[in-house]
Amino acid sequence: MAGYIEPIEKLIRQFCKLPGVGAKTAQRYALTVLSMTEQEVNEFGRAIVLAKREVKVCSVCGNYTDVDPCHICAHRDNSIICVVQEAKDVLAVERLGEYKGVYHVLGGVLNPLKGVGRDQLRLGELFARLAGDVKEVILATDTSAEGEATATYIARFVKQYGIKVTRLAQGISIGSELQYADEVTLSRAFSNRKEM
Repeated sequence: MAGYIEPIEKLIRQFCKLPGVGAKTAQRYALTVLSMTEQEVNEFGRAIVLAKREVKVCSVCGNYTDVDPCHICAHRDNSIICVVQEAKDVLAVERLGEYKGVYHVLGGVLNPLKGVGRDQLRLGELFARLAGDVKEVILATDTSAEGEATATYIARFVKQYGIKVTRLAQGISIGSELQYADEVTLSRAFSNRKEM
């Protein structure tokens, strides 16, 4: 960050820590913050601190929430569980406004090469939820090799309970992330999910 004084360089380095933010974008963000009024900067900072302090993980599904259990777990059909990799995937499905069941956030996918096994994911919590009145588990992991392997692993386990297991229909391209799918593609994939 040559050419900037130390306080600006520090700010740029902080923005660079965000995923997908490179040096140029971080510089743009830092300079934008500097052009804000002191009140705007204080509000921005308070919003970050408040979110970090107030937002927690739902003890049931693993989604971000400000109450426990989250509003979705407390008020939706618990007989259908949609299994997703990350909390951001819940937002992608919720944008559709069609799904009326609950979620289970795994916190990633199985990836032995990176040291991610069953114990690093919220699989035990998912399997414990199957003891209730669950009629269907929808597997909505990414279509990457790891996402497919995770879906297959879960499907084998869930079938032992006699519970219907479905996978989102193809339409989401192989190797893509659920959060980046457009609403039409995701809606079609949900409507045409297939039993595993």
